[in-house]
Parts: sequence; C-alpha cells; structure tokens
Amino acid sequence: MKTLFEEIKASIKNNYNQDRSFWRPVLPWGGVFTIKAGRKAVSCTPLYVEIRLKNTCTIDGFLMLLYVILHENENFPRELSLHLGREFIDCFLYLMDTYSFTTVKLLWIWDKMEKQQYKSEVHKASLIIDLFGNEHDNFTKNLENLMSTIQESYCSNWRCPIRVQEDQQRTININPPQEIPHGNLIRLAVDELFCSRIELCEEHGCGGLREFSQRVFCHGAPPFVVLNMQHWKSEDLAYVPYYLDLSDHKYLLEGATLFNKEEHHYSAAFQIDGHWMHYDGLRNVNLILLNKPPEFLLLSSLVYIRATEK
Repeated sequence: MKTLFEEIKASIKNNYNQDRSFWRPVLPWGGVFTIKAGRKAVSCTPLYVEIRLKNTCTIDGFLMLLYVILHENENFPRELSLHLGREFIDCFLYLMDTYSFTTVKLLWIWDKMEKQQYKSEVHKASLIIDLFGNEHDNFTKNLENLMSTIQESYCSNWRCPIRVQEDQQRTININPPQEIPHGNLIRLAVDELFCSRIELCEEHGCGGLREFSQRVFCHGAPPFVVLNMQHWKSEDLAYVPYYLDLSDHKYLLEGATLFNKEEHHYSAAFQIDGHWMHYDGLRNVNLILLNKPPEFLLLSSLVYIRATEK
C-alpha cells in the first residue's frame, strides 16, 4: 500500500489538465473517532462512545504542511524530534501515511495542546471537541521552543533605568511597517525584527541611543519557521519573497496558510517538487494541483524551510 505522500506525488506526476484534483479527500474538516469500549466502559462517568471534532481548520492546514515538510526533507524528522519528541514524529508520520486523519488530529490535540486551548463537552454519547479560534494559538504556539529567538540591546546612556535588555520571543510575529516604504515590505519587516540596528532609547527620561544586536535563534536555526502575518492587509502583500535571510541562514518559501474572514476558515497552500497545491479540508474536493503559485491576499502565515547547506 502506498503512503499518502507517495499517492500525492504520483498524482502530480500523472496529472492531466482536465482533472487537477486528488482522487480522495485528504485530512477532511472535523472528524469522528469511535471508541471500541468493553464491558468496563459501562461504569465510566460520563459515558461516551465516540469523539467528534469540530472547527479543525485551525490545525488542519499546518498538519498538512508539517507532513509535507517532514517527507520532503530527509534530515528534518530527526531534527524536529529534538523539539517535538521522537515518538510524536514517528506516530504522526505513520498516521498520516495510513490515512488515519481523525486520529492524527487527536494526537496533536492531546499531545501538544493544553486543555484550556479548546472547548469540550459531552453530548449524549459523544465527546465533542471544538477547536474554533486562531490557528496560531492552536498550532504555532505549541511548537515548543522550535522558533524561540532572543535579541539583546544596550543603551549608550550610563544612567538609563534599564541599560541592558533582552527580548525573547517564542514565535515569529511579523508586523507591517508603520510607514509604507518602497521595496519588498515583508523582507523589510523581517529585517527590522532580526537585524541589528540603533535607535533612540524609549526608557522614560533617558535620551540615549539603544543598540540592538542581531536576533538569533535560541536553539540553533530550526528546520522551518512560521511567520505570523495575520495583521497584514491584502494590499501590502503584492509581493511575497521566495527566500529570506534569518540569523545568517537562508530560508526558502514552502507554503502558507490562508484565512477567509467571511467564513472564519483557514486553508493552506504548499509546494511538492516545485508544484503548488491548495488544500482546504472543508471542501469535498480538498486537494488541488494549481496551474501557478497562489495569490497570498488572504494570508495568515508564511512557512519557510531552511535551505540545504552546500
């Protein structure tokens, strides 16, 4: 039996223009997990015999991207095991390979999410888990310390109340420039976060110059990074860079997650062997091969993978 990834790659290779959709649903929205309960389950309170998942689009797109990233880069499973755990990575890949889509979502929910991050209730004989919310809360923030960065700064004024400061962040939030300059806005915003710079110290009554060092990754350059782009307007996303320099490492665009505000729904786009695909778990035909790179006007996040060192 071919794995899901092998099936997807085969569908790209054997694609015909009249049919650009994958032959079966992949990681469909929601999910139902039936519990095979024995006699002892009768004494359990509360009693439920199935688990129903709702509003899973807040993790679906990223789970799909994680699956593609792990399969397309042979060294990444070992590296990510250091952050997410070897058992989790092995189990995740096995469940995705074997089309166990509801179980892989439960793996993420129970292994990586905190109980307060989702709502759950027992209704009749079902445990209902509702993941309605923000994908960065439900996925990105649960990547342990994978993308943790730190930046130090020193003020030139010896009388500065806080002369030495450290700014540590667990995720990468890219804020749009307050003043719209010419050039690549996303790259400029990334440089503003990561590059060294000098600016006026903002401490009350200081007036000195604060020198910021280059922002660096706390645990070495991660295999991939997720840039939180949810505060950007579509008119500022006319150009998305296909590579970025982050802390002396080059990263290549692998995919993105998209957010439809009207439907409050997330989908994703990603590359396999240079071919762009669009994934939307809510649709009946939910994995489609695209004729060209997608438009990133409904952007929620950008996902970049670390380039292979030659």
